[in-house]
Amino acid sequence: MKYYIGIDVGTGSARAGVFDQKGQRLGVASKAIKMNRPQTDFVEQSSKDIWSAVCYSVQQAMAASGVDKEEISGIGFDATCSLVVMDRDFLPLTVSPTNDSFWDVIVWMDHRAIKQADRINTTRNKVLDYVGGKISPEMQTPKLLWLKENRPDIWQQRGYFFDLPDWLTWRATGSTSRSTCSCVCKWTYLGHESRWDNDYLSEIGLADLAYDNAMSIGSDVRAIGGRSGLLSTQAAEDMRLVAGIPVGVSMIDAHAGGVGVLGAKSGDGEPDFEKRIALIGGTSSCHMAVSKASRFVPGIWGPYYSAMLPEMWLNEGGQSATGALVDHIVFNHAATTDLIKQAECEDKTIYQLLNERLLALAGSEQQIPFLTRDIHVLPYFHGNRSPRANPHLSGMVTGLKLSASADDLVLLYLATVQAIALGTRHIIDMLNEGGYSIDTIMACGGGTKNPIFLQAHASATGCDVQLAEEEESVLLGSAMLGAVAAGDFDGQIAKAMSEMSRTGRSIAPELGETAVFYAAKYEVFLELYEDQQKYKAMMS
Repeated sequence: MKYYIGIDVGTGSARAGVFDQKGQRLGVASKAIKMNRPQTDFVEQSSKDIWSAVCYSVQQAMAASGVDKEEISGIGFDATCSLVVMDRDFLPLTVSPTNDSFWDVIVWMDHRAIKQADRINTTRNKVLDYVGGKISPEMQTPKLLWLKENRPDIWQQRGYFFDLPDWLTWRATGSTSRSTCSCVCKWTYLGHESRWDNDYLSEIGLADLAYDNAMSIGSDVRAIGGRSGLLSTQAAEDMRLVAGIPVGVSMIDAHAGGVGVLGAKSGDGEPDFEKRIALIGGTSSCHMAVSKASRFVPGIWGPYYSAMLPEMWLNEGGQSATGALVDHIVFNHAATTDLIKQAECEDKTIYQLLNERLLALAGSEQQIPFLTRDIHVLPYFHGNRSPRANPHLSGMVTGLKLSASADDLVLLYLATVQAIALGTRHIIDMLNEGGYSIDTIMACGGGTKNPIFLQAHASATGCDVQLAEEEESVLLGSAMLGAVAAGDFDGQIAKAMSEMSRTGRSIAPELGETAVFYAAKYEVFLELYEDQQKYKAMMS
């Protein structure tokens, strides 16, 4: 038996898992990472802090697994698509108004570059066709343009810009190679042509990134399933592993989750990718669909060539705030303090209490959806990533009363979860109009631990929701990257997906009266957006 380590750096923590060749998890550990919010729309992290958390997590996961370090055959990394800024000597450069070089990472959810994204979108450059028609401030070229325009002192010292997943493989191996996944999805690299578009970089004011064969952003872009390099002596010492272990080409965290779940075997045999979408839920949510043909869907990122599965096209939908939005609603309510105390006394999470109260109010699980007949939420509190592709949108709530009881919070919580599910329906509808025939959601991530979240997604979309047998699907996807980098599974990521992942339980949509209810609520959901646009026009 061979063993692999998957390493995932999310928004709030670094995690590591040890898996065997069958995809069985033997040990897992995590450690929180620091976050800095120096002003509105600025979100920053530290590569030094992230690496420390990664090493701690690997050490603890290995100790829990009982696997000897000499038995590890491969390592895979995934992370959020955050931007790491370094000088020519690979030392951190500050991205912060504090001028502290400790903060050298602009986090994916940082929206400081909204104006730069808007300006880039006015060019209508053909590169934008491959990001759904509009670039997002969450992507890297708007952030780089912001850095050049607002921190010319830092820009003059620039040496290397890394997507966080690629920074991790550099830190582990010393290789400055980049991942097709990161470069295609977040940097406007044209994967189907294996090149940067220098005309695009010049048009938006970043021609200097093309200098020296684009060395600062990636002159060596490698395919998913390949090898970044071998674990260096220093990195091995940091992780308490053996030097020389193959390290796979990295992926963005959500994309690793897609690898972990999308190819899972079920009783129906081989998966039909045209009918499946991977939903990776967490602070935000990502929706991954792949096809053999390129599909241009307005407001949906992509099509991206070979960004998740080799030689297949990826369309990526997403919601900028899902777990973060639910937390925002729940933890900023007048009734929250008392509920937290109650949860602590009963040794439960606040979400368990909320779900129990929903059941008590409704009388049965089947009646829960109808509690929000008169309360509706537009979940664009952090803008909309897909399919509106508009970071300027904001959230809306209708049906509020002059009370702030625990039951008021319960209903607002449910309406928010339902709104997120309706956002997923909107994304799936657009993908199906673009040529897919999606009827199954392959779900993983934090939100999938909440039964209310899962049932709302099934009923709101009309899709079966299938959970992977391995709940740590993002870590499993990264472990697969390590496995194929080691040459196992014939070096084929698709074969690793087939052999290492399996489906678990399934949640079916509720039909009849519930389907009619969600159809009406979806109409309200769409109308809320139109109302917001109308109000903006009236106030312009």
